[in-house]
Amino acid sequence: MDEALRSLTERLRAEAGPGASGAYERLAATGDREVLAAVLTEPGQPLWARELVAFRLGTAGDRRSFEALVLLLNHRDPERCASAAHALARLGDPRTARAAAALATNELRVAYALQPVRLLVELRAPEAVPALITTLERRLRPHDPYRKVALACAEGLGVLGDARAKRVLNEALAHPALAEAAVHALARLTEDTDPAPDPV
Repeated sequence: MDEALRSLTERLRAEAGPGASGAYERLAATGDREVLAAVLTEPGQPLWARELVAFRLGTAGDRRSFEALVLLLNHRDPERCASAAHALARLGDPRTARAAAALATNELRVAYALQPVRLLVELRAPEAVPALITTLERRLRPHDPYRKVALACAEGLGVLGDARAKRVLNEALAHPALAEAAVHALARLTEDTDPAPDPV
């Protein structure tokens, strides 16, 4: 069992509580994807059950989990966001990057944008760099409270190594909380965009 699954199962087992332990164990143990997928459409299912089956289906590459995972990716609970991002990165659904970019750039939900930003970096999709640039630009306003999101954007742009990020990273140098990450990211851009030396 990998660490993400172990963490999720421990958390959701506790959330389900002793009164639902039988239902929890059935969903955790079954290999029948139809049983799991039914939980996503049946009314009245508790959130722990929806998260458990969405994670299991997503990591198995079953695209019926996509909508549930995207909702969880933008949840107020950081642990749910992280487990959804983990599953979406493994789902292989072509809609994932667009959904993550929409969540990362939604100013009404910016408090929950950390995992969408990290997911975009992991996916390395075409949507990633424009979304991270947009999100970081907005975080450079005076007294912006979302420094973790800004830091994830700066670090992610360095990982992605796209020269389009140079302007916004240079602007981030003026912000003490972001300056170190921006310096490292700009160094990676320089390394990635410098021409190769002429052969001797």
